[in-house]
Amino acid sequence: MGRQTNKLKIRLAIIVLLSIFVIGVSGYMIIEGDNLLNAIYMTVITVSTVGFGEIHYLSPSGKIFTIFLILSSVSTVAFALSVIVTHLVEGRISYFFTGQKSKYVKKMKDHIIICGFGRNGQQAAHELKANNFSFVVIENDHEVILNHLEQDIEFIEGDSTNDKILENANIKTAKSVITTLPNDANNLYVVLTARSLNPRLTIISRASDENSEKKLRMAGVDSVVMPEKVGGAHMATLVTKPDVIEFLEHLSVHSDDPTILEEITCDNFSEKYKDRTIYDTQIRKKTGANIVGYRNPHGKFILNPLPDTKLKPHSKLFVLGTPEQIEKMKDIFRQ
Repeated sequence: MGRQTNKLKIRLAIIVLLSIFVIGVSGYMIIEGDNLLNAIYMTVITVSTVGFGEIHYLSPSGKIFTIFLILSSVSTVAFALSVIVTHLVEGRISYFFTGQKSKYVKKMKDHIIICGFGRNGQQAAHELKANNFSFVVIENDHEVILNHLEQDIEFIEGDSTNDKILENANIKTAKSVITTLPNDANNLYVVLTARSLNPRLTIISRASDENSEKKLRMAGVDSVVMPEKVGGAHMATLVTKPDVIEFLEHLSVHSDDPTILEEITCDNFSEKYKDRTIYDTQIRKKTGANIVGYRNPHGKFILNPLPDTKLKPHSKLFVLGTPEQIEKMKDIFRQ
C-alpha cells in the first residue's frame, strides 16, 4: 500500500513538471511569438530562476505571463523535484543498513515471509503478489535488492538465519514462512529458528535431496518442495499425459481462464450449514460452482466427494468455478 502511494506521488510530480514546462513553452510561443527553441530557453531560465538575461524585451503581456510562471513554479517545481529525489536517493540508501525495517513491515500481520530471493523466491513472490497476499522478502545480497526495488516488494536486507532479522520481519505475527535458500543446512536453521519464534507458523521449505527432506520434516516443516524432483516429474508427465497437464494449468488459482480452483474453510460457515451434507446445501444449484474436493478434519483428502458428505468444522472444500460463483458461494455459507 505504501509503495503504491509513493508511485502515485512520483507520477503526480512528473505530471506537475511537464505541465509547468508545457504551459511555459506554449505561453512564450503564443504571447511573444518565440520559436520553439527560444520558448524552451525562456521557460527553463524562468522556472529554474537561474537569472540569465532575456532573449528580447518582453511585452507587457509577456511580463505578466512570466510573473505568473515564476509564482506558480516556485512551490510546485520544488515539491515535484523533492518527491523524485527522495524516491531515487532515500529509496536506495535505506537498504545500506542491515536489517532495515520499514514502517510498512512494522504494521504487517498474518503475512508471509520469503527467505531468499533467488529463482524460487522470485517465483514465490510473483505467485503471492498475483493473489494479493501480504509478504516481505529477506535477502542477504545487496545487489539483488537494488535490482528489484521497483517491483513494489518489501525487502529486509540480512541473513535469514539470524534471529534479529526474522524478528524485524515480524515473524511473531506472521502467518507463514517460505524458505528458498540454496543451502539445505541454512534452510534447516531457518526452520528451527522460525519455529522457536512462532510455533503457529506454517513453514514451507526448499530441499535439494531426500535426506534433507527428512531432517526438515523432523525440524517442523509443514511442506517440503524439491524443485528438481517436481520439475522432472512435470516434464515426464508432459510426455506421458500432455493434455492432463494442460487441463490442470487451466485450473491455476490465478489463471487467465475464467474458471479457477479455490479452497473454502468450513470453520467460517454459519450454523445453518454446519454438519449439513453437500446435497442439503444445494450449493451447485444456487451458485453454479462445483465442489470437487473435500479435506476432512483429520486431514484426509476426498476427491469428488459424495452428496452425503457432511461439512464438518476444521474441514475444507475445494471449489471449481468462476470468481463470481465462488464469491457467491462464500457469501451463502456465511449467511
